[in-house]
Amino acid sequence: MIPDHIPEIMNARAVLETESAAIKLAAERLDANFVRAVDILDVPDGKIVVAGLGKSGHVGRKIAATFCSTGSPAVFMHAAEAVHGDLGVHQSGNPTIFLSNSGSTSELLALVPILRDRSSSLVGILGNLDGALGQKMDVVLDASVSREADPLGIVPTASFVVTAALGDALASSLMQKRGFTEEDYAHTHPGGQLGRSWSLSVNDLMHPMEKVACCEEDTSLRNLVIAMTEYPLGAACVMRDGRLLGLITDGDLRRALREQEDILSLKASALMSTDPVVVEPGVSIGAALRIMEERPSQIAVLPVVAPEDGSLLGLLRLHDIYTPDER
Repeated sequence: MIPDHIPEIMNARAVLETESAAIKLAAERLDANFVRAVDILDVPDGKIVVAGLGKSGHVGRKIAATFCSTGSPAVFMHAAEAVHGDLGVHQSGNPTIFLSNSGSTSELLALVPILRDRSSSLVGILGNLDGALGQKMDVVLDASVSREADPLGIVPTASFVVTAALGDALASSLMQKRGFTEEDYAHTHPGGQLGRSWSLSVNDLMHPMEKVACCEEDTSLRNLVIAMTEYPLGAACVMRDGRLLGLITDGDLRRALREQEDILSLKASALMSTDPVVVEPGVSIGAALRIMEERPSQIAVLPVVAPEDGSLLGLLRLHDIYTPDER
């Protein structure tokens, strides 16, 4: 373990503690202006424009991206490039967020009358409330810090994370106000695991019956193991007249081998779970995952049954949910 007194550790801890304290103070300063800012930015049929320069520009890109991914269309507009053509991203009525640590960025000041002509409401996230920008905003959020977190106290560090955190707070509040759901979030992230979980159904990933190990109640342990080896999905379905009677998992086999003396006489009926948890094919992968994981004892396989008659259709594994289908 690295001792706390090593200079690099001490410096790193000081940076993190300074930034954490700055965010805490920003949270304590929140007032009715924050509510007004959320109301201004709540434009379901439009988009939010975020404008900044330098480090404020970098955090502005992040804030715009967070808005987009959480159901609030947004775009970043470079404060200097705006008057040279980038103003085209701004439409009449689009609310605009100005980011400035100094509170007096000249490029942003130059945009104020232009955006007012476009009926834009202006929200400022400013590090200096006494700067020229503060007087020209409809709403101002205080992003000031007592000092930056670097050794010199001048590099945009604490001010950067406070601005980013206020952007996150705005995005989160808009999510709540609009009733933005996990499924909505998945639609903006179709390429990730969350997108898979809500855009795909059990039917898309389940293994069909011809690839599932099946047996009858009186199947011997030897023949059961042979079937599960031929179809290695981690479980076998015990059937009678095409109906699911029970489920035998790899774990059930291991427990039997550990606990039973006379394993050669064991039949499938003695090993199976008689009331297995099942899922229907139309259920989303996200919902199926919750069925598997949100329980006292997690399960790794789900028999898939038809909603109309309960007949067995296939098997879904936890592995199938987390691993893209390459079959």
